[in-house]
Amino acid sequence: MNREMFDLAFQTLEMAKTAGADQCRVAINRDRSVEISYRDHQVETIKEAGTRGLFLEVFVNNRYSSQYTSDLRPAELKGFVVQAIATTRLLEEDPFRTLPDPRYYEGRAPVDLKRSDPAFSSLSTEQMHEIARDVGEAAQAKAGPRMISVTSSCAKSWSENVRLSSNGFEGGEENTCFSSGASISLQDEGDRRPCGDHFAEVSTRAELPPAEAIGAEAAQRSLDLLGAKKVKTETLPVIVENRSVPRLLGGLVAAMSGASLQQKQSFLMGKKGQAIASERFTLVDDPFIPGGFGSRLFDGDGFPARRRMMVDAGVLRDYYISWYYSRKLGCEPTSGGASNLVIAPGSRSVAEIMKSLGRGVLVREFIGGNSNSTTGDMSVGIVGTLFANGVPTQPIAEMNIAANHLQLWSRVAEVANDPWLYSSRRTPSVVFRDVVVSGI
Repeated sequence: MNREMFDLAFQTLEMAKTAGADQCRVAINRDRSVEISYRDHQVETIKEAGTRGLFLEVFVNNRYSSQYTSDLRPAELKGFVVQAIATTRLLEEDPFRTLPDPRYYEGRAPVDLKRSDPAFSSLSTEQMHEIARDVGEAAQAKAGPRMISVTSSCAKSWSENVRLSSNGFEGGEENTCFSSGASISLQDEGDRRPCGDHFAEVSTRAELPPAEAIGAEAAQRSLDLLGAKKVKTETLPVIVENRSVPRLLGGLVAAMSGASLQQKQSFLMGKKGQAIASERFTLVDDPFIPGGFGSRLFDGDGFPARRRMMVDAGVLRDYYISWYYSRKLGCEPTSGGASNLVIAPGSRSVAEIMKSLGRGVLVREFIGGNSNSTTGDMSVGIVGTLFANGVPTQPIAEMNIAANHLQLWSRVAEVANDPWLYSSRRTPSVVFRDVVVSGI
């Protein structure tokens, strides 16, 4: 834990208590990022930024507020704290707003999450330029003469934070991130210009895939969109590609939140212990994945991270309930939000699954759409590929899937063996049976 940041956080707590706060919590963050992008092999953007800021949560006479400042000079900080408390006194009472009982802070796991790479500084600006150029060149080589434009990039970021509360919580984190990617537009029939992309984002530099592989994949995903069109409306098996599954999963997870439950805006209300999905669907919240973007030792309330079974073979086992909503709901808290969400993978590849399905749709991307956490109804546009016996037959676009989450997740027929590794959502491709794909 950074000693200077820790001392400043402690001093801020003391200022807040002296100024009249009953309880308070302080978080100090600092970060640095570098981003380089090329457009058609010419430098388009070079950004380097560093920030430092302080978040102060104040509890005064059953009133609460959260405020932020980037001016950490001692004299200015004291004025900020005094003003924050004065402002809080003017708010409506909310007796459910308190810091957690300190006993909930106990039991933090003594593990190294490997979220910070010592090699962060060793990746030079010149090397980042080279990666961005190589990604773009590989994309153009694969795309060929149909390419209209390519944008390629390389970025890295580092962040550190410390958090203290007036009732005994102390914690700190340090994270790094490296990313690279490309986006390509191609000339199709008429005025159609399909655009595909591919990006990789990792915690440690050594895990970043070769620039050539990233560029080639971006180009191939663009080429796969050539000739895309609507086809007739049909009920088919649908495979949602691994990187797109989080878009569907988000609607399900939103209904697990304490806020949705307390406000009676969750289609999962009262369904704990009941089947809400196919027995082939298991969802785990795992905060201890080495290098995982959602990995953590504690959550926003300061509760120690725990591995949680959210859905076990289709049965809902848990909700996300913060300290605040546990008090409003009159139940025990769990955690205020997800860490790494993992769908248990299957044993077969997407290619093997496609061969066994006959005719179906592989969804590559969702466009627009909405999801209602109260009813579970959802609707999204899709881009993908129609296939027959494992062979792609027609790229499709401007089509739509409308369903209810409870119905949709109950139709999970299989999960592939290809978890997406570049996100806090470690999702494999998921197969849904009997989905209405709306088109012509």
